[in-house]
Amino acid sequence: MLEVKNLSKEYRTPRGALPILDGVNLTLRRGEAIAVMGPSGSGKSTLLYILGALDSPTAGTVTLDGRNPFELGERDLAAFRNEEVGFIFQDHCLLPQCSVLENVLAPTLVAGGRRGGGGDDLERARSLLDEVGLTDRLEHLPGELSGGEKQRAALARALIREPSLLLCDEPTGNLDRDSAERVASLLTELHRRQKTILVVVTHSNDLAAHLPARYELHERTLIKV
Repeated sequence: MLEVKNLSKEYRTPRGALPILDGVNLTLRRGEAIAVMGPSGSGKSTLLYILGALDSPTAGTVTLDGRNPFELGERDLAAFRNEEVGFIFQDHCLLPQCSVLENVLAPTLVAGGRRGGGGDDLERARSLLDEVGLTDRLEHLPGELSGGEKQRAALARALIREPSLLLCDEPTGNLDRDSAERVASLLTELHRRQKTILVVVTHSNDLAAHLPARYELHERTLIKV
């Protein structure tokens, strides 16, 4: 379960504090999925990065299955992100020198192989790539893929460690309409199968329509709409 309580974030600037988030509260259980919408600069990406422990809150708490990542040391925090959180960004962030299969396996190599003996990583990577329709692209480099194919590879990579929490920042923002629809359908289908907690930040009403609940960031707080 993801629990966010009274979350606030501000940045220090030469002109004083710049508030971004204020009093955000959210509870999501395994299998739940939401879209977070709002205008540019409203704090959507900041919220996502805090949920994924890439940025820290100024006040408030974030816990995932009872663990507060901001209480962990540097090594344990890195392990927490690798094991518990999957990320998909607008820019796929694939390693250009690595094949599609190697990119999907990269999080398992960082972690030293397996997650609790839960099956063979290579077999799982191949299975995920088959599910996203990239079986015939395993040895291709990212530069040889279309935009939609890159995002499908990024989706497989985000799920390889079976994360509790899947976070997506404008995952269809750079795609044409058909590719965006396919990525959105795959994202929601794989989420349903794996029972992750899914949070998608997007400007796209089409993508948000694939998700069962929609929230908006309004005046620095999160409101269900």
